[in-house]
Amino acid sequence: MLRYCVIGAGHGGLAMAGHLGVMGFPVSLWARNPQTLEPIEAVGGVFLEGEVEGFGPVQVAYSLEAALEGADAVLVVLPASAHREIAMRSAPYLRDGQRILLLPGRTAGAIEFRHALREAGCTADVIVGEAQTFLYASRKTGPFQARIHGIKRQVPAAALPASRTGELLEAIKPAFPQFMPARWVWKTSLDNVGAIFHPGVALLNAGRIESTGGAFRHYVDGITPSVAALLEQLDRERVAVARALGVGALTAREWLAEAYGVERPTLYEAIQATRAYADVGAPAQLHHRYIWEDVPTGLVPIASLGAACGVSTPVADALIQIANGIFGVDFRAMGRTVERLGMAGWGPARITQYALEGDVVDVA
Repeated sequence: MLRYCVIGAGHGGLAMAGHLGVMGFPVSLWARNPQTLEPIEAVGGVFLEGEVEGFGPVQVAYSLEAALEGADAVLVVLPASAHREIAMRSAPYLRDGQRILLLPGRTAGAIEFRHALREAGCTADVIVGEAQTFLYASRKTGPFQARIHGIKRQVPAAALPASRTGELLEAIKPAFPQFMPARWVWKTSLDNVGAIFHPGVALLNAGRIESTGGAFRHYVDGITPSVAALLEQLDRERVAVARALGVGALTAREWLAEAYGVERPTLYEAIQATRAYADVGAPAQLHHRYIWEDVPTGLVPIASLGAACGVSTPVADALIQIANGIFGVDFRAMGRTVERLGMAGWGPARITQYALEGDVVDVA
């Protein structure tokens, strides 16, 4: 039987590890904070409620080396801002044949992870891939409990290079048949609707988050008609960047139809009709992954790729600047720009070739 390793014990990692355990798969769980693991170890696993009910046995690991040992598939369920750190820390312990899936990769996650492994001197023949989004809408409800609000019908995933996607999914689909092959990582990266649904909503509701401690629903209450109108403009920028790289990206409304079966004439109506979003709460504070993850690993790479391909992204640029102003930091400097991904000076042809072949030749 395939053995799985889940890296991350937050909302998503706890739900995924527990679900694997419920299904009977051997699974190890590692988290950056060891104290997070202690109550899970004490009860021997994770209790799930919602779309999946039951108790899933989970083997806790207090070191990355122990967590990765014997794992066929490594499921990284952490904010995308941690991908580089995890790549550098896991590099010495990876072995030939292991498959690594970033859940999700956000934008250019597999490219950043693979680039970091090379920088760390990893020589193991591992397959690195990314999912376009996370499989569940889930929340951690206790130290060893999670609720799965909804499970997506299908989630595209791709490996870097694209020729290895089939090998990647051989180790994933036995447990999660919802994962479907995407053409390449630019498809999964530029269908990143988290960049549309998370940072803009949090930034435009900054006062409400601070004054109420997040006592409202992120999607249902935070996305009003006017907020949705701006999100649709941002979404058009993302789709235009994708088109410049030869990617037929889904619009946010098309994505909701594919992921949750919800079809409505406007983005506002579609979000309001998505059952999995009905009870998802807003962040309790602004220092949240909806900004600290989705700005540097969503908005920044979309804007940077746009600049490399000659596509204007004024709404993305404005939201990045608003985030910079609120927090007094430079999200571009810490984010996934083409320079930080090792693609400085590359044109669209070279950027697309790398995703397909894992290497580049001297093309324009």
